[in-house]
Amino acid sequence: MEDQLVQVMIAVLISSLIALRAYRKNSLDVSGAFAGFFVMAVHLSVNYRFGAMLLAFFFTSSKLTKMGEDRKRTLDADFKEGGQRNWIQVLSNGGIASVLVIAFWGLTTSQDTCLDSKQSKIITALVGGLIGHYSCCNGDTWSSELGVLSDEQPRLITTFRPVRRGTNGGITKAGLVAAAAAGSVIGLAFILPGFFTKSCTNDAFLKQLFVIPLSAIAGLAGSLIDSILGATLQFSGFCSVRNKVVSKPGPTVKRISGLSILDNNGVNLVSVFLTSVLTSFICLYIF
Repeated sequence: MEDQLVQVMIAVLISSLIALRAYRKNSLDVSGAFAGFFVMAVHLSVNYRFGAMLLAFFFTSSKLTKMGEDRKRTLDADFKEGGQRNWIQVLSNGGIASVLVIAFWGLTTSQDTCLDSKQSKIITALVGGLIGHYSCCNGDTWSSELGVLSDEQPRLITTFRPVRRGTNGGITKAGLVAAAAAGSVIGLAFILPGFFTKSCTNDAFLKQLFVIPLSAIAGLAGSLIDSILGATLQFSGFCSVRNKVVSKPGPTVKRISGLSILDNNGVNLVSVFLTSVLTSFICLYIF
């Protein structure tokens, strides 16, 4: 109990400092900072490895969002200085994970565990869902932020015809490679702290290393799912007045692709959910 209290205090301190820093750096607005604090505190309070995955996603995606801002400003109709995110965007990328973390806490009281379905299928599925969740989030962000900076002409994932940069569902080779790399970073963030927080049997320890290629695949798959949803259920059109790709119809907007069913947050939420479910089942098979 005393160790758990110390962990919670450390989690609150770290989450407060990071949320404040993110607000000052314009990575989060006020509502996003409060939501980010809550999500981060929950993750770190329950398991340091969960917190490590969240922090790996947050820091790398924030850094890439600010890369090439001058060019992104000319392409993105919804561009915000510093990539400032609000509470809706924070929960779109961390809400499902928080539910999984709380479920994990309720079943294990924060006791760290190796991925081993022979010991517990439920825990393995929950942790697998978390790995898939952040692999998807990181993969989608890296592919979007780096893909838009690529000189390569994006192609719509459903038809493979060339489209303008910033079109929802547009993919590039650079973006796909970035998505896989982003997923592997999440796998490393999960594996490395485990060397210090949990001792596994030799067989189980070696199996844990499969998390890295699995997370790379999850990052790529999550990005592809996001692109398919973006190309079909999210509207993209070119505004002749703003001279940019926009996500809402209008009198000066010529449709490129998609329907106005989901916005960007909705696409993120659905793609994260589907990737989490798929990764959970794969983890049950592998571990």
